Amino acid sequence: MSRVTDIRYVGYGVDDFETERAFYTDDWGLVEIAAADGMAWFKAQGDGEHHVVRLHRSDANHVEVIALAADTRGDVDALHAKVSQAGCKVVHPPLDLDAPGGGYGFRFFSPDGLPFEISSDVARGDKREIGRWDGLPVRISHIVLHSPDHHAAVAFFTDVLGFKVSDWLGDFMCFLRCNSAHHRLAILPGPPCLNHVAYDMVSADGMLRGVSQLKQHGIDIRWGPGRHTAGDNTFSYFVTPGGFAVEYTAELEEVDFETHVAQVHAPGPRIMDQWGIGVGGPQTMPHATPDPRLFQPAGV
Repeated sequence: MSRVTDIRYVGYGVDDFETERAFYTDDWGLVEIAAADGMAWFKAQGDGEHHVVRLHRSDANHVEVIALAADTRGDVDALHAKVSQAGCKVVHPPLDLDAPGGGYGFRFFSPDGLPFEISSDVARGDKREIGRWDGLPVRISHIVLHSPDHHAAVAFFTDVLGFKVSDWLGDFMCFLRCNSAHHRLAILPGPPCLNHVAYDMVSADGMLRGVSQLKQHGIDIRWGPGRHTAGDNTFSYFVTPGGFAVEYTAELEEVDFETHVAQVHAPGPRIMDQWGIGVGGPQTMPHATPDPRLFQPAGV
């Protein structure tokens, strides 16, 4: 069955382009690989994915695209058919993409109005080994979204895009996998918007070294360091100058994509954070508000 198999990148529209651009290169640890006409593309050094962040100068801070991977052009075509049959608004059908890295893909809006792209055949970039103490992100780990009907959103991602449920936190947070990583997406109740984007570090030591480097740059941790129960991953959360939540994470559980059996974890302080030593908490993160450009194509 054709399905999504990974995350590629997240594209943001930002009203202070240069400040957000400097954050990702000078602070967060990404490398700018292309720029043109008020846009810039950034890669993580530890993975061959062409780029993991796209920034676009805009008059509002919003999500312009969440790009997901499929294995082949045939899979892209099949997923386009499924998305269309599900009644989603398609921005453009499968075609050869003219962005850096190229590829073959289509764009659409989820039932909640968030913008997605599914692509294959994107050029691979260079990668290098990230050391234990480098404190640099390896790749995007996962993305968490809010939905006003989170059960319907879970059904969309599983029935249409081929994700599987890995775990639930109570009845309000669902963790979804599309490969051997415990989760690549998670869904929470709330207005339609992005909650955060997480980046894999090589280990808990790498995460903490990254936290230290951000602190030296004057960027304080919002929540963490800690270790979740669902996925067993460590976490430390921050906020970009544009107000987008980002996370350094490490040691995310690996599972069998086909056979892993989902659990329901009862919410509680030691479920959210098994260590129980971190500063802040979910209440310190940006308040969820509807993305200001729902169902509005970015145009690029």
